[in-house]
Amino acid sequence: EYDGERNAEGERHGRGKARLPNGDTYDGQYEHGSRSGQGTYRFKNGACYIGEYLENKKHGQGTFFYPDGSKYEGDWVEDQRHGYGKYTYANGDTYIGEWFNHNRHGQGTYIYKDTRSKYVGTWVNGTQEGEAELIHLNNRFKGKFLNGNPIGRGKYVFDIGCEQHGEYISEQDKGEEEEEEEEPSLLVAPKWKASEITKLTLWTPHGEDSSSP
Repeated sequence: EYDGERNAEGERHGRGKARLPNGDTYDGQYEHGSRSGQGTYRFKNGACYIGEYLENKKHGQGTFFYPDGSKYEGDWVEDQRHGYGKYTYANGDTYIGEWFNHNRHGQGTYIYKDTRSKYVGTWVNGTQEGEAELIHLNNRFKGKFLNGNPIGRGKYVFDIGCEQHGEYISEQDKGEEEEEEEEPSLLVAPKWKASEITKLTLWTPHGEDSSSP
């Protein structure tokens, strides 16, 4: 069913409301028979998209409310989350940053609601990977990540005024590679091996602060 404006050729064109055969509804703008411009699309399962369309695809700025209570507000390209946007997950976690082909990709910040910890850094195809900072309530870790885990050299900076340097070592690096090397190594999280503790290196826009006691 369609109730709305049409052009001289009889195509849906202008403002209109439609009920699709699958039970979804659309209320918004059309151009030459396609959803184009601003509109609201309500899915039968309870999901809803409010935003821009181009030739029947979500394209431009828009907000998508998912059936599980999560929500995405940001850029879309051809039905994909793509560009910059904020995703609020059903458990209250949030991600604000870059998206590429529907995935978290590029620079972004993920905030864990329960612990109030923050991951600030690089993402690759939805996974934490590259240089980043993991910020907790009284300390922060600076280093590199791979497949969502910290890897290699890094340091913990503590609010009490010291830094602990060290590296994350994967268990399979130990050299015990007999028969059962395949599966167990995948389940083991990298372990932190501390090397030294130093005082904080203070930095101001003019270089190191030498005036403090």
